Amino acid sequence: MKNLRQSLRQQRCAIKSSNREKFAKKLLHQTQKIANFQNGQKIAIYLPNDGEIDTKYIQNFLKNRGFSVYLPILVGKSLKFAKVGKNFRKNRFGIDEPIFTQILNANQLNIVFMPLVGFDKFKNRIGMGGGFYDRTLVFKNRQQNYKNPKLYGLAFDCQEVAKLNINPWDIPLDAVVTPTTIYR
Repeated sequence: MKNLRQSLRQQRCAIKSSNREKFAKKLLHQTQKIANFQNGQKIAIYLPNDGEIDTKYIQNFLKNRGFSVYLPILVGKSLKFAKVGKNFRKNRFGIDEPIFTQILNANQLNIVFMPLVGFDKFKNRIGMGGGFYDRTLVFKNRQQNYKNPKLYGLAFDCQEVAKLNINPWDIPLDAVVTPTTIYR
């Protein structure tokens, strides 16, 4: 798994900046097809790190339409979600986190857009290996009837693999969205 993760991260980082911009714009259109955005929703997204696909067009869309947008913050070995505000600090991985804003648990959100390192057409994902999202979303495995939050993995097309080996603690996604494809 470590070698697969490293290879996929290298592929993701090798994408040219001009293509990254084009793919980020296409990703917004793809998420609009699937996410069923409705007024009053609380939506979590991420700030790209380590070559992840950029979410700036999705963030701008949500902000311009008045949605409450949240970013993940590290709390021990799991995540909470802080409303985007004006003040940020870097977490231990060097990623910006909002400070001095409302903080929610994952089960209080309607949609979570998640980064990933690799995925398959069965909506399985591998992340960076820290297990933060899996620990945060474990409640979804315990009770299958949780409709919220909807979990959408965002990726470049080159991050797809034929089949991932999944573990019992892995949390399945509702969909994987790339610039060209939606796996539901």
